[in-house]
Amino acid sequence: MGTPFTHDVGENALSPRAIADPPEFDRLRAVAFYSGPAKDLVLALKFARRRELAEAMGIWMARSGNEFLGDSLVIPVPLHWTRLWQRRFNQAADLARVAADISGAEYAPFVLKRTKRTQQQVGLPAKERIRNVRRAFQVSGDQLQKLAGRRVVLVDDVYTTGSTVSACTKVLKSAGAGTVDVLTFALADPANHEDVDRPD
Repeated sequence: MGTPFTHDVGENALSPRAIADPPEFDRLRAVAFYSGPAKDLVLALKFARRRELAEAMGIWMARSGNEFLGDSLVIPVPLHWTRLWQRRFNQAADLARVAADISGAEYAPFVLKRTKRTQQQVGLPAKERIRNVRRAFQVSGDQLQKLAGRRVVLVDDVYTTGSTVSACTKVLKSAGAGTVDVLTFALADPANHEDVDRPD
């Protein structure tokens, strides 16, 4: 899950969070917890349209995900076309592009698409988040061959409850992806329930 341990527990150790509730994806890595300056950066990129921040943020993400980026297929969590039209950019795509460029991985922004305009996840409790994104994603038919057996890195700006990346992971694996790892800039601290349930 990418959360730090208090001491070195050796390679391939699993966090209690991953053991208690095994994720759909294989591994998760993030730059920082979703608080303080990291939270400020995410909000500035996403809502204040500070797209220039994606360069530095993507560099940090490439470092955090260097163990699995390699020859992977880097796929951003997509926005529905109506939201993309309103916002004019997808912050996950900006971050994914930078991380892929730095690592030499293949950037693949058109593999996954959001087919249902979902309610914004912000402010929704965990169970409602899961319902909200159910059947919201699919793999583009002309991209299926690109996925076959590949190691995929799914990129988003923040990991909170994991409902969005879990929905994406199920679709990608059903379409033939070999593994799906998740790379985000920020990770909601599981010890801070307010952060997980009601992020800004």
